[in-house]
Amino acid sequence: MKFNYLLFLSFFILPKLSFSQDIKLAAFFIPKELTENANAVIRLDEKNIIIEDFDKIIIQEKQIITVLNKSGDRYLSLTKGYDNNSKITKLSATTYDSSGNRTHKFSKKKFDDYSAAQGLYTDDRVKHLHFSPNRYPYTISIECETKTNTSAFIESWFPVNGYSVSVEKSIYKIQNPKGLTLRTKERNFQGFQIENKSSGENIHLELTNQKAIKHEYYAPLSGNILPNLLVSLNKFSLNGYNANVSNWKEFGTWLRNDLYNSQLALSETTIQKAKDLVKGISDPIEKAKRIYEYVQGKTRYILVAIGIGGWQPAKANEVDRLGYGDCKGLTNYTKALLDVVGVKSHWTIVYAKNKRNIDKKFTSLQGNHMILNIPNNGKDIWLECTSQTIPFGFLGRFTDDRDVLVLTDNGGVIKHTSIYKNETNSQHTVAKVLLDSLGNIKGSVNIISKGIQYGDRYHIIDYTKKEIDKYYKNNYWRYLNNLHIDQYSFNNNKNKIEFKEKINIAANDYASILQKELLFSPNIFNKYTSLPSRYRNREQPLQISTGFEDVDEFTIQLPEKFQTSQLPPKTVIKSEFGYYEYSIVKLDTETLQYKRIFKINEGLYEKEAYSKYREFIKFVIKSDNIKIALSKI
Repeated sequence: MKFNYLLFLSFFILPKLSFSQDIKLAAFFIPKELTENANAVIRLDEKNIIIEDFDKIIIQEKQIITVLNKSGDRYLSLTKGYDNNSKITKLSATTYDSSGNRTHKFSKKKFDDYSAAQGLYTDDRVKHLHFSPNRYPYTISIECETKTNTSAFIESWFPVNGYSVSVEKSIYKIQNPKGLTLRTKERNFQGFQIENKSSGENIHLELTNQKAIKHEYYAPLSGNILPNLLVSLNKFSLNGYNANVSNWKEFGTWLRNDLYNSQLALSETTIQKAKDLVKGISDPIEKAKRIYEYVQGKTRYILVAIGIGGWQPAKANEVDRLGYGDCKGLTNYTKALLDVVGVKSHWTIVYAKNKRNIDKKFTSLQGNHMILNIPNNGKDIWLECTSQTIPFGFLGRFTDDRDVLVLTDNGGVIKHTSIYKNETNSQHTVAKVLLDSLGNIKGSVNIISKGIQYGDRYHIIDYTKKEIDKYYKNNYWRYLNNLHIDQYSFNNNKNKIEFKEKINIAANDYASILQKELLFSPNIFNKYTSLPSRYRNREQPLQISTGFEDVDEFTIQLPEKFQTSQLPPKTVIKSEFGYYEYSIVKLDTETLQYKRIFKINEGLYEKEAYSKYREFIKFVIKSDNIKIALSKI
C-alpha cells in the first residue's frame, strides 16, 4: 500500500494545531521559577477600564489562573457583583486539566445568581460560579465585561495579590478619552519589574514573570509590601449620586449630605422608646451606653456585599423594623437613636480585620467596614455596632490602632482608633496546685484578661460544657495530658473590660516518676510553645502586630515525704522584643512558688532582627519547660 504522508500528518499535526491554544495552558508550560514557593500562578490578569464619562465606565477583564494545590484555590475570583446601575454584559469561564485539555465551559447562565444580602432591602446581586476541582493542578480562564454608571470606585491595580502566588503577566489599562481629572498613587513599586507604557491621559502598566514571594513567619501583611496603584476621579458618580471632590474634607461632606443624612429617620414610636431608655440620665456617655446596649439586644448582624449596599446604610427605620442590618445599617441605626437623645456621633469608615490605614494622602472610596465615633473632650469613643456582646467603647484587634475616616459635621477628618499597646494587653494567672506522689495534679486556676487578650477570650462565656472542654484541652492547655475540667465559672466585667476565669482542674501523670524521684515542670498553666520557623535567608521584615504582658503566680504543694534538692536560680532576659523572667522559691518545706513575667513589644523590625527574635523566643520556650526533681525522703 502506498504511504500517504499527508494523511499521516493529519493524524498527528492537525489535532495539535486545533488544540494549540489549550495546550499553551498546560501546567508544564509554566517556567519552573514561577512554580517555586507558589500555590497558584496567574498566567494572565488583564484589566481594561474605559472611562467614557464621569458616570459611564466599561470594565473588561480576563484572568487565567493555574491552581497548583488546594491552598491556591483562594486566589480564584468566582463572584461578580451587579445592581440596577451596573450590568454584567459578558461572563464566561473555562477550565482545563494539567495538560491543557478543556474540561468544562460555563456560560453566563451557568453562574448562580442571588441577592447580595439574602434578599433583604437591597437590589444588589451577585453571580457566582460553584466549581470544585477533581484534581490539581488545573487552570481556569474567566472573562467578564461590566458596564456601570458608578465611577466612584475605579478598581485599583494589585498585580500580585498575596504571598505564594506568581504572575506570568498582569496588564492594567485605563482609557480616558475625555481627559477627566484622574488621580493615581503608586505604592510599593520599587523592587518590582513594572513597565509603564502610559501615554497622555491613558494608563498602561504591566508586570511580567514575577516570582512568588514566600510567606515568612511574622512577615508584614502582603498589602503593605506588594505593589498596588490607587486610582480615583475627582468628579464621579455613585449610582446616581454625583460628586466633585479632591480632599477628605469635601469627600466626607459629600458622603454625609448625599448618602447618609437621608437614612436617619425613625418612627415616632421608636423616638419615644429611645427617650424613655435614657430618662433621668444627664451624662451623654451614660446615655450612649444605654442606647448601645439596647441596639445590641434588639439587632443582629448580616452581610451585605459591596455595591451601593456596600456604601449607603439601610434606612434606620428599616433596621428598626427588621431587627438586623449590615455594619453600615447597624451603625447608622445606632447613630439615629443617639441623635434622638442628644448624643453627638459620627459615621466612621475603616479597614477592618487586617490592620490597614485609610490612606490620608489619597482621597477615594476606601475601607470595608463602618463603626461609630463619639467625640468625648478629646478622648474619642469608638463603637463596634455589629457585635451583640462586645463592651461599649471596646474595639479589639478587629479595628484597633489604624487611621480611619470620620464623617464630622464639618466634613471628613482622618483620626486614629484606640491603641491597645503591649502591657495593656495583659493576662494575670494565679493558681494553687496539689502534686501527689503518683505525679497527678489538681488545683484551682484564676485568670484575669484585659485589652486585646480580653477580646480574644471573653467569648468563651457563651460556650457549652463540651466546647469549654475542647477549648482548654485542645487549645489553651493542649500540652497537659489527661486533663479534666472539674468546674468553671466566668465573669465578664464590661465596664472594666476585664474577663475572669475560675477553673478547677485535674491531670493524671503530670510528673514523671524516675525510680525515687518525681520530675515536673513548675510552669503548669502558661507555657509558650510556638517557636518561629528558621530561615536561612530571611527576606521580609519582622512585624509583631500586637504586644502583650503575661504575669503568672503558681503555688505548688509538694507530696508528703518529697523534697527538692536544688532549685534553678532566678532568670531574667531583656530584649528589644520584650522581657522575660521567672523564679522558683520555697515558701516552706512542702510548698514552692513559681513566678513568671513575659512581655512582647509590638513593632516593625528589620529582617536582620528576626534571628535574634527567634533566639529570644527559643530561650522563653526552654525556660518555660524547665523541670524540677523531687527526691523521696
